[in-house]
Amino acid sequence: MRHGDTAGLMPTKPAAPPANAAPSTALAAALRRWRGRLPRTLGLLALICLSISLLLWTIDGGRFSIKITYALLIGLSCTLINDSSWMAQAWLHDRMRALRRLPRAPGGFERGWTGVLPSAALCLLLGPLVGQALADAHFGFSSPSLLNLSSANTRITMFVSLLATLTLVVVLNTVERLSAARAQAEAAQRQAAENQLRMLQSQLEPHMLFNTLANLRVLITLDPPRAQAMLDRLIGFLRATLSASRQDHHPLAAEFLHTEDYLALMAVRMGPRLVVKLHLPEDLATLPLPPLLLQPLVENAIKHGLEPKVEGGRIEVTAQRVGQQLRLQVRDTGVGLGAASTVASTSASTSPSTAGGTGFGLEQVRTRLATLYGKRAALTLSPAVDAEGGALVTLTLPLD
Repeated sequence: MRHGDTAGLMPTKPAAPPANAAPSTALAAALRRWRGRLPRTLGLLALICLSISLLLWTIDGGRFSIKITYALLIGLSCTLINDSSWMAQAWLHDRMRALRRLPRAPGGFERGWTGVLPSAALCLLLGPLVGQALADAHFGFSSPSLLNLSSANTRITMFVSLLATLTLVVVLNTVERLSAARAQAEAAQRQAAENQLRMLQSQLEPHMLFNTLANLRVLITLDPPRAQAMLDRLIGFLRATLSASRQDHHPLAAEFLHTEDYLALMAVRMGPRLVVKLHLPEDLATLPLPPLLLQPLVENAIKHGLEPKVEGGRIEVTAQRVGQQLRLQVRDTGVGLGAASTVASTSASTSPSTAGGTGFGLEQVRTRLATLYGKRAALTLSPAVDAEGGALVTLTLPLD
């Protein structure tokens, strides 16, 4: 199989925040968290209110519509008081930092029970009273005060209201803490994958440099002007590689330019045996792309497809938009997958696993895609279907 070893695969690094970006405030962070958990809060609130209504209706009968209305208004009052208190704490946090001339910070007071308890206590004390007052005003009733615990019905209502409010607060915060823990675990997993990519980079780069310098050494003796041209191309390629490795994303046009530099370097070595065609539609030139995705695939096509072919051949790199996806293809007219498998199986420097399309280099490209995009990206290797033969690598990425 071809497409075994791959060089030049560079890991992406976290993008630095813009220099003029203001740090998030505690209030802004609280609002983002509130918006994120709002659907879950409303769903859980509806479930708890329905359960309370059914329980009270089972105990003392009466109209179910009245009980569900009281339950919903008390539940909504508790939720609004809790969230309003939470926002007020965030605002005070920001104000205190501003008065002390400290830089903005998203806080963290709202995480953990030290931040939850003040809001929970306030909603437990005021929520049932406010909700009952609103329901009384709606129906025109005059319910006994929940603070008057001499009545058995009042005690039951107050107990159920407090229990429901406490349940809502505990469940929401427990779920949120679990979500935060899951997010931290996913972040740690992504970081581990990035570290793995950096380790692979330290293995891949020397391989590419070794091959290039070995060819350069031969050319210095046989054709010094050509060796000088190759050295100039190598310097430019390495400079572009270093620049790209420091970016999280760059325009697709920059990726094509970097690929063109690499192909020019290979053209010095292969001469007229290598024919290059690059096609990048103008409307796709500015699309952001993780750097150095194409060059490893192009190197595989040359090393395992075109170089083993005596007369050489053509390599084409194209980009196109397909729905909401970006499709990048590297097509060569080399020896093809079957012939390349034979070459790989007889080469002492090639792993036998490359014959199945899951060689070291190809797997690392797939690992990088999985790290960056999950299941939204794909890489496939297949034989070319036309009469010229060769192979086709297709890289599919989400446009977002």
